[in-house]
Amino acid sequence: MIRSIINGFCMALADSVPGVSGGTIAFIMGFYDQFIGSIHDLAFRGMEEKKRAFFYLVKLGIGWIIGMISAVLVLSAVFESHIYVISSLFIGFIVCAIPVIIQEEKECIVGHYKNIIFLVIGAAVVALITYFNSSNQTVASDLSHLTIGSGIYLFVVGMIAISAMFLPGISGSTLLLIFGLYVPVIHAIKELLHFNFTYLPAIIVFGIGIVTGALTVVKGIKVCLDKFRSQMVYAILGMMIGSLYAIVMGPTTLEVSQPAMNFESFHFIACLIGVGLIILLQVVREKKEA
Repeated sequence: MIRSIINGFCMALADSVPGVSGGTIAFIMGFYDQFIGSIHDLAFRGMEEKKRAFFYLVKLGIGWIIGMISAVLVLSAVFESHIYVISSLFIGFIVCAIPVIIQEEKECIVGHYKNIIFLVIGAAVVALITYFNSSNQTVASDLSHLTIGSGIYLFVVGMIAISAMFLPGISGSTLLLIFGLYVPVIHAIKELLHFNFTYLPAIIVFGIGIVTGALTVVKGIKVCLDKFRSQMVYAILGMMIGSLYAIVMGPTTLEVSQPAMNFESFHFIACLIGVGLIILLQVVREKKEA
């Protein structure tokens, strides 16, 4: 039980900030197949499988909630005041996570080079969404006054963001950053934790989007991973590469827009710390398997 709670806690830390997804952490720590399989069983299998999956996901969820609340209470302030440090940290995460996934999925990559088109598509989709979002900031950042338009947008983005949590690639928080909702959602959750219920409608709409996305996406992900794993792995790697551009452009999506990251604002030490954390997770996984 303690191991599952720790696994969930680590996933939440990754999901709470733009960079590596919770799925990437699950993949690196060796419980990704169990995670996806449990969600699939809970939604589509028999009662016995549902019970087994439910109890596993509850343990994982306890750790995830603890990690997410801990992160949210400090992130809304830290993210804006130290945007370049955090962005550099997660560039290190992604740069190091890419070769880890390549090594783990070598059989799906070597000899399947025709599927490199899926890598290009994955990278292009993330880069294009980031580009157009940075060029056209039209989303209201104040979620305390929800309109029909912003509610629909919040619901759809919630569906899209949760799908990223299931994939060891681009993170849900990176997608929120791409769509200009990362800081507003983090701020809304923080205000709700301080019993400011004016943000409750937005959180409910976002939560419904997450649940809807989880139920509709997980079946497709499992089928694709089972039948088209090589194409999926290439697409995941492409999304991770594209998310590097999303993180570089991240400061431009803040409520008070800041310049995109450049070599002067890049923090090399923070990047190395990100690399070190991924290496540490991989070492922990290897020791657990040994």
